[in-house]
Amino acid sequence: MKKKLIAGNWKMNGSIEANDGLVRAVLAGMGTPGCAVAVCVPAPYLAQLQMLRAASALELGAQDVSAHDKGAYTGEVSAAMLREFGVRYAIVGHSERRQYHGETDVLVADKAKAALAQGITPIVCVGETLAQREAGQTEEVVKRQLAAVIHANGHCVSELVVAYEPVWAIGTGKTASPQMAQAVHAVLRAQLRAATPQADRVQILYGGSMNAANAAELLAQPDIDGGLIGGASLKAADFLTIVTAAGRA
Repeated sequence: MKKKLIAGNWKMNGSIEANDGLVRAVLAGMGTPGCAVAVCVPAPYLAQLQMLRAASALELGAQDVSAHDKGAYTGEVSAAMLREFGVRYAIVGHSERRQYHGETDVLVADKAKAALAQGITPIVCVGETLAQREAGQTEEVVKRQLAAVIHANGHCVSELVVAYEPVWAIGTGKTASPQMAQAVHAVLRAQLRAATPQADRVQILYGGSMNAANAAELLAQPDIDGGLIGGASLKAADFLTIVTAAGRA
């Protein structure tokens, strides 16, 4: 049985001093975790985290990656650059990138392809808005978003991580019930199985306000393989509680 994955997404938060305290507290409390654990941090802090996590089970992740290898793309960070800092994961297609930066399904697919080419595992985010859920379009939206990535990455599909993040539950304190989340995860699993015989290798994370209080129940669902953790990843005690729940699930 594959291990679950808990990936913290710090978003645009942190400072050199705060990062040091947070990561040291996580490392001190994590021990040998029963799941895979990563933190996806702002690009300026990758070097600091690379040193802090040295020789530990804590993996390093980026919050974005360029679809381009190199060139005149001011402000972009390539997958090859991330790899030099020991980056293991890169979030692509987060709803905030789709909303604020106009990222399309095709661009997200290209970013996933660029990450995979450098041995970095993309965490591909999919999810519907509240309006789309209320219109009964949840399945249509998430399948369309994932289909673009599957189409662009073909035989590499089994190397992805997928994160279902209902947009209406991100940073709002609202959470899909375990049953609601599981239903969408099951749809995504079926879509992956249609694309690759190794679909069960793919970890599908839940990314909508998972926290210390609800993690165990969410992680007990058969198709929820971990969490993409926002606010709770900035609090060592809460993050460690989620990691412990994942190790026991």
